[in-house]
Amino acid sequence: MTGSLTSSVTLDANLRRVVIIAARFNAALVDQLVEGATRAWRDHGGDPSRLLLERVPGAFELPLAAKMFAASGGVDAVVALGCVIRGDTPHFDYVAGECARGLMDASLATGVPVIFGVLTTETLPQAQERADVRRMNKGRESMEAALEMIRLLAPPARTPRAPRTAKRPKTRARKR
Repeated sequence: MTGSLTSSVTLDANLRRVVIIAARFNAALVDQLVEGATRAWRDHGGDPSRLLLERVPGAFELPLAAKMFAASGGVDAVVALGCVIRGDTPHFDYVAGECARGLMDASLATGVPVIFGVLTTETLPQAQERADVRRMNKGRESMEAALEMIRLLAPPARTPRAPRTAKRPKTRARKR
């Protein structure tokens, strides 16, 4: 599988909360991405009740929903799934580019991982190959990327220490 996200990092979905936001456009393909992401969640110990699934009309609407969930403080990561296949018009360029930029902006603005799991392919067969749960499923890879980023951004475990007594900073009286 070319381009796979193989990593030596142990992924753990236990006690995490993630939302999958999936586009309804190209539903047959996106549903396979959702299936792959959901399987990865379970395979890495995720509680099904802590995995949310929300639908939006298409890939262009993913960034706004992603930003809303990321800013809510209720999720550790957002996985955005969709599929844009190039056609005979420049529509592909606008949708794919703005979706990618919007998802990146949502992540940078909130500090919450927002994963770009949107297929952007030239042809339907390319999209089918990347969505197939028995082959290259990018939904699975996207969930695993989310779990890896959650781990990376999690605050390090702290060892308990004896409490310190805080000293108040000395202040000078101000003349009026």
